[in-house]
Amino acid sequence: MSVRSAVIEQITRIAEQQKKTLAPLTDSLPLLESGLDSLCIAVLVASLDDSLGLDPFGGDAHVAIPVTLGDFIKLYENASA
Repeated sequence: MSVRSAVIEQITRIAEQQKKTLAPLTDSLPLLESGLDSLCIAVLVASLDDSLGLDPFGGDAHVAIPVTLGDFIKLYENASA
């Protein structure tokens, strides 16, 4: 499974669990307009850490906060490289 598909799958699962309505998931979609709230985003990051073994926010390097879904996915893709 690709990082992109894992992220999308986790977003969909969390939205269903939290009874959130998602906007169409495109790379240009601002995360704040996705339908997920801040708690859902925190759960998403923790879930991706567990499932992918990646925590792009936990290192010493400065990480720019992703604004769009595409930025978020790219952050995880870069961490996996």
